[in-house]
Amino acid sequence: MSKSIYKRILLKLSGEALAGPQGHGINNDVIKKIAQDVKLAHNTGVQIGIVIGGGNIFRGIAASAQGMDRASSDYMGMLATCINSLALQDALEKEGVATRVQSAIEMAQIAEPYIRRRAVRHLEKGRIVIFGAGTGNPYFTTDTAAALRAMEINAEVLMKATKVDAIYDKDPTKNSDAKPYDKISYIEVLKQGLQVMDSTAISLCMDNKLPIMTFDLAKTGNILKAVQGERIGTLVH
Repeated sequence: MSKSIYKRILLKLSGEALAGPQGHGINNDVIKKIAQDVKLAHNTGVQIGIVIGGGNIFRGIAASAQGMDRASSDYMGMLATCINSLALQDALEKEGVATRVQSAIEMAQIAEPYIRRRAVRHLEKGRIVIFGAGTGNPYFTTDTAAALRAMEINAEVLMKATKVDAIYDKDPTKNSDAKPYDKISYIEVLKQGLQVMDSTAISLCMDNKLPIMTFDLAKTGNILKAVQGERIGTLVH
């Protein structure tokens, strides 16, 4: 197997990806497949940090739109990401991969507190680190948490594994003439309002020159291809 072209990456997974066809909760077959794909990539020698969303269990912003207090609903969403983090940790460890979960909200019985230097040490020792509870602050998405953690651990790229195979100029599910981008600039993403990541996350990556790669998570082997430098999906730079 050829080596990774990166030393360290941050992989962002959407919570919805874990739900599979049922659309909510955690699908065991799906999470097992994701763990196997992550293990294949990890075997190339790349150090992997992971941020996972919680949309398959609870979406803070959706609850807030229905009248719930935004801060309270966001904290509930953060707890949903911790459930997903523990599920992914279990799936990865069943594949024989050493894993640590670090939470931005302290919950000593189930996860380490997020400490940047400790996270980097785990990565250096070949462990995968899963960052739960977003940034620990309401009003910030897990996209922003991914951008922040990527910068803190000095990742070379932020890889966003999604349900679509690239960034399109318009919604490909509604427009048959939607065109995919091979590469696109941060500014164009912001100007066109493309739903890659939220604008805070894009701006953070732009300010710190952190490239974002988006690709289809459902396609087996895509994470491995991405770390080996194959051109898949779209690169935002």
